Amino acid sequence: MASIIKRKKNYSVVYSYIDENGEKKQKWETRSSYQDALKRKAEIESKKTAGTFLPPSDQTIKEFMLDFVSLYGEKRWGVSMYDSQTALIANYINPIIGDLKVQDITPRVVDKYIQTLQKTPPVATKTHRPKSEYMSNQNIEKIIKLLRCAFKQAVRWEIVPKNPFDNVVLPKTEYKKRDIWTAEIIRKALDSCTESKLYIAMNLAFACSMRIGEILGLTWSNVHIEDEDIAMDDAYVYIDKELVRASKRAIEMLGKRDIYHIFPPLFANTSTRVILKKPKTNSSIRKVWLPKTVAYILREWRTSQNELKELLGNEYQDYDLVVAMPNGRPCEERIIAGEFQKLRESAGLPKVVFHSLRHSSTTYKLKLNHGDLKATQGDTGHAQIDMITSVYAHILDEDRKINAQKFESAFYANPDLRSVRPPEEPKEPTPATLDLEALVEQLRKSPELANTLASLLASAPSEK
Repeated sequence: MASIIKRKKNYSVVYSYIDENGEKKQKWETRSSYQDALKRKAEIESKKTAGTFLPPSDQTIKEFMLDFVSLYGEKRWGVSMYDSQTALIANYINPIIGDLKVQDITPRVVDKYIQTLQKTPPVATKTHRPKSEYMSNQNIEKIIKLLRCAFKQAVRWEIVPKNPFDNVVLPKTEYKKRDIWTAEIIRKALDSCTESKLYIAMNLAFACSMRIGEILGLTWSNVHIEDEDIAMDDAYVYIDKELVRASKRAIEMLGKRDIYHIFPPLFANTSTRVILKKPKTNSSIRKVWLPKTVAYILREWRTSQNELKELLGNEYQDYDLVVAMPNGRPCEERIIAGEFQKLRESAGLPKVVFHSLRHSSTTYKLKLNHGDLKATQGDTGHAQIDMITSVYAHILDEDRKINAQKFESAFYANPDLRSVRPPEEPKEPTPATLDLEALVEQLRKSPELANTLASLLASAPSEK
């Protein structure tokens, strides 16, 4: 089945196999010692007998990832995921390990690859400038997660016997305490805001814990703010879409799966399109109830928007968007971000990004509902509840302290339950005072005491 041939300075293990095209091939594997060659020969024969032998493959990582995207990604990914994953492949996988053979990737090679990534500067794009000198641990984790998924398919396709990206030791990713605005600062920001689109967006972000893409993709058909809704405290928004910009290539490769609408571009030669699409997770599709004030704010905004439609007539492009440009076209995230920055600077407010309003919302709700994770998760649309517990643990800890205080006052403070009492404060001793009249009276009544006191005074040493 396999043989060992001695060469000048080493040994070759020679065996035959059937390739993916059904053709018989011969393979020579070089080993530095006879013992290594003998071990490899036994391994090959054992796997062939057990039916687990995988034929050698010269396929490179670059070639394999192309197959992976075509056979797996195009069926499973949405357009946003497609763009982000193919960017990781183009920027951080193919340039570093793209020329390595798939079957040469071992756990040791993976560890070296992670070390290389930690020393790799992030790639800058037209719309994104890196904030750190080297790749963040969070982005390294995304790359390894992608490769783990890819090699899971390689095992399934019988290219490799096991996944070298399983059980990888990743650099520790810690969730930093986010800089956010307090409720008081948000109130000041809203009072200072004169841009209508931004004002609506800020209220939806804070009151409804909405992401910016969800706000910009919200349509009036999903806003329920009629008189009876508000009167019954049942005014709400239904979130089932998000507005994003995606590459034409992603749209062409994936088709219109999960895409509700593609907006016509302002310029025909652009390589991207603004689209309305389904959220990336089912948990993001949700119903969020509105505070009455926010419901009335939305009603006033809808009235002013309708007046603008009448004024512009056919010039208004009506896509039913709640937050839109003056002509009805979609408003992109960069526009809101720019207006938010201007507001922050003009009002002299702490430096945060628009997305932090969603974190302010989550924090505020956890405080109001005393750490009700499930209710908060329902509003935020987090796929996993542990996202809330890891990011907002400091808020939950505050409520746990309050719980201990409530436990003390509600249970242990009952005097019938215990005899333990807090230690009393030590009392300061009262300084002695000399009562001369009482002393004279005692001396008059007791001649013996007078004689004793006279003797004591006579024997006391005199000051010099």
